[in-house]
Amino acid sequence: MKSLKASGHQLADSAFQLTVLRQEVAQTLHLPLFHEKLATAGLFPLLPVAPAVLQINVGKMCNQVCRHCHVDAGPDRKEIMTRETMQQCLNALAETDIPTVDLTGGAPEMNPDFRWFVEQISLLGRKVLVRCNLTIIVANKKYHDLPEFFRQHGVEVVSSLPFYNAKTTDRQRGDGVFEDSIKALTMLNAVGYGQEGSGLKLNLVYNPNGAFLPGSQRGLQEQFKRVLYKDFGIVFNELYAITNLPVSRYLDFLIESGNYAGYMEKLVTAFNPVAAAGVMCRNTISVGWDGGLYDCDFNQMLDMPVASPVQHIRDFDASVLSQRAVVINQHCYGCTAGSGSSCGGATT
Repeated sequence: MKSLKASGHQLADSAFQLTVLRQEVAQTLHLPLFHEKLATAGLFPLLPVAPAVLQINVGKMCNQVCRHCHVDAGPDRKEIMTRETMQQCLNALAETDIPTVDLTGGAPEMNPDFRWFVEQISLLGRKVLVRCNLTIIVANKKYHDLPEFFRQHGVEVVSSLPFYNAKTTDRQRGDGVFEDSIKALTMLNAVGYGQEGSGLKLNLVYNPNGAFLPGSQRGLQEQFKRVLYKDFGIVFNELYAITNLPVSRYLDFLIESGNYAGYMEKLVTAFNPVAAAGVMCRNTISVGWDGGLYDCDFNQMLDMPVASPVQHIRDFDASVLSQRAVVINQHCYGCTAGSGSSCGGATT
């Protein structure tokens, strides 16, 4: 399977995606646009609070081509963050007290400067969180020591596992992914991750396999913990339930499966003002592989930069960025539906 970009798909064009989203909500379903919904909740314009997370996408290259990937990542994606841009990120961090750095991709570990970057962030005394797809750990011998590397630097590992069985997981992420994920989780457990009292956090991410919202995060966590321990002896700390946003490959899935209109209506009608007040874009700054600044990872993939004179990490100025309003569009309904959704799971 190729990425949308490599296959020349029209949905590889972010402007086309935004046009599709707006037309479906406003013209086909005759539902309120997202900014109108925010206004009814007294939240428009949506304003940021003090940044708590610097989320950095170090590249779109990945060893997997997942069905629902909003990044459209894969082996054929060559966009990769340079060490120069990483240094600009470090310079920005040194000028702030942002406590957490969230490294994502693609598979962030495939960036040739990934380990150097983790080491340098750690030297600044910041918590490092890595979004690991698990299979990268067993994909090649050069990655087999990642669990030990993570342990040495106190990295918090957040890993996607769509379900606790092979059928559902492989349908979303590819043949053999579940088996390799279990092997990787076992390796992480072996060095202390997820083990009580170790201080090494291992969190899993669940996102639905179809065109529906996730169930109760607490209930799903209990199920995952029970089954993974019973069947494989695997332990972990928390489960994050994340709503699929209608972006890139998931948008393509919705359209191709005939579920697009119905899913958008679900998101809009499930709008939760409490969840809207706690969306991650308010306390997160997202950095693209080329250093561009965004309000969140989803805006990054839709080429929607921050509404600020400061639009690149080399010019980072927290005081100037604090004066911006968050850039929004119809995909934002995904983060405000039901219990809410963020990179850290439900928000309410």
